[in-house]
Amino acid sequence: MFLGIDLGTSGLKVILLERGHKVLASASAPLTVQQPQALWREQDPNDWWGACEQALAAVLAQAREAGIAASAIEAIGLTGQMHGATCLDAQGQVLRPAILWNDGRSHRECADLETLVPASRAITGNLMMPGFTAPKLLWLARHEPQVFGRIAKVLLPKDWLRWRLTGEFASDMSDAAGTLWLDVGRRDWSDALLGATGLSRSHMPRLHEGPEVSGHLRKDIAQRLGLREIPVIAGASDNAAGALGVGVVRAGQAMLSLGTSGVCFVATDGFVANPAQAVHSFCHALPHTWHLMSVMLSAAACLDFTARLTGQADVAALLAHAEQGGIDEATPLFLPYLNGERTPHNNPAAQAVFFGMHATTSRADLANATLEGVGHGLAQGVAALQAAGAPLQSISLIGGGARSAYWSQLLADILGLPMQRRAEAEVGPALGAARLAWMACDQVAATEICTEPALLAVHEPQAGRHAFLRARGERFAQLYRQVQPCFPAIA
Repeated sequence: MFLGIDLGTSGLKVILLERGHKVLASASAPLTVQQPQALWREQDPNDWWGACEQALAAVLAQAREAGIAASAIEAIGLTGQMHGATCLDAQGQVLRPAILWNDGRSHRECADLETLVPASRAITGNLMMPGFTAPKLLWLARHEPQVFGRIAKVLLPKDWLRWRLTGEFASDMSDAAGTLWLDVGRRDWSDALLGATGLSRSHMPRLHEGPEVSGHLRKDIAQRLGLREIPVIAGASDNAAGALGVGVVRAGQAMLSLGTSGVCFVATDGFVANPAQAVHSFCHALPHTWHLMSVMLSAAACLDFTARLTGQADVAALLAHAEQGGIDEATPLFLPYLNGERTPHNNPAAQAVFFGMHATTSRADLANATLEGVGHGLAQGVAALQAAGAPLQSISLIGGGARSAYWSQLLADILGLPMQRRAEAEVGPALGAARLAWMACDQVAATEICTEPALLAVHEPQAGRHAFLRARGERFAQLYRQVQPCFPAIA
């Protein structure tokens, strides 16, 4: 049996997985985010450790109640939120609260780093964005030099947990790729990018592939929890671990997560990139494998917004109205940018717009406009992935939005690709982390362990509807270009 630990932003989750692919126990502990200033997002790493101990204890208690001995647990896999900067001094003490992935204070440092290292996009495959780790450290060097001068190690959130569990400074390729210190093609630290932020390899953890052993559980912690001194596996970033949870392991396999945000993830067998359109290009959690990812900041969240705006009881009622009405030429267009946008625009100032309403516009029209608008936004992200060379042939849908057969068919018609609607049971990064621990112990290929969830339905694109919706997608793109100058400037 294997433990999977997922350090999220709003909570930490632990699961216990057995070799029959059944999750035997699961527990979560909440976390909060501090916002001391505008654009700042921070967490105290000690809160991560408290949540980890709480969730681990709860899972092990569930296991005991089910008659499962803790000694049967063989390894721990780790995953978690990406990009966070956790700074330690030479004694291993945390120097300040961790700066998180959704922190936006380092806009200036992003531009400066691209000037300092003109080849940064070729090295990393990505645009410099404030969410990544490297610009955060340049910000610290400029604004908190007394902290920066004492830094001995910089760790990502899950890797700080690893250090607490094992005493080892280590990371995996998929998470390290999100720092923008990694040469993603070579799967090694970039001395040029480290130097541009005043750091060196000595400040970095050693690198592992996802299913490699990175250390062993410390004796004191093992005794306290009733575990053996079991291996702790390198693990993965949350998106890469989530992909393993839905069986995306081979080049060309893709998933589209219709959660609060919309993420399209496609595995590749080589390093390819499209930074000009804000595509993320990272190492996958598996050796010799990479992935591309488009990120839409508001997807299913837009359905909640429109349901509230139109007085619907819930999203299910909104979807029922939409299905009764359908989409035609009179349906308004909707720009789904409730919280800015990433792929392909990289525009945090982008705003949502309903356009083309008239006196007879109904709630059903606004519901359909919302579903279609999210679909067109996702289609732009998919097009950016294809422009980078992603060989997309079909996409597995997961997340809350994938429960709707109507929306799934609409997405197939917009994207012109088959949408495979899959069961959601136990899909999540913690499952992917536990599967990596399983792979490390049994030394077997990912294809044997990272199986796909059950297929519920396949939605094939309809040629006539695809042509109609593609024309509306061109109007959608034109609408963004027309209103973009009206969005507020970012200070």
